[in-house]
Amino acid sequence: MKATLRVGLLACLALSAVAQEGHPLTGSWHGDWGTSPTQRTPVLIYMKWDSKNIVGKINPGPKAAALTVATLDPTKWTVHLEGDGKDAAGNPVHIVIDGKLDNIGSYNRTITGTWMQGVSKGDFKVTRD
Repeated sequence: MKATLRVGLLACLALSAVAQEGHPLTGSWHGDWGTSPTQRTPVLIYMKWDSKNIVGKINPGPKAAALTVATLDPTKWTVHLEGDGKDAAGNPVHIVIDGKLDNIGSYNRTITGTWMQGVSKGDFKVTRD
């Protein structure tokens, strides 16, 4: 009886730990964006929930774009992100990302949609690490 109780308790604790991943956007997301299937640029987006807002960076590093706008609509699982960073030449560039969160029950969920960087518009897909 005690062994059964312990196994049941451990199973409940394990399920509880898996179910409490936190905010659905928290984590590192990697993938690419581009204006065509052959013209792709690798991207990394880091986001976390600070108990009030989604904060983070697009392509952390010297040319990072800090998120200035980050919203999640949980009724449609849509994501809107904006940030100001630098292009390859070091010039200021505004980035606007609109996407749909998929595979929400999976740790490796994805976001796909449109990516606007300056005047260039394309599609993107990122997966949470």
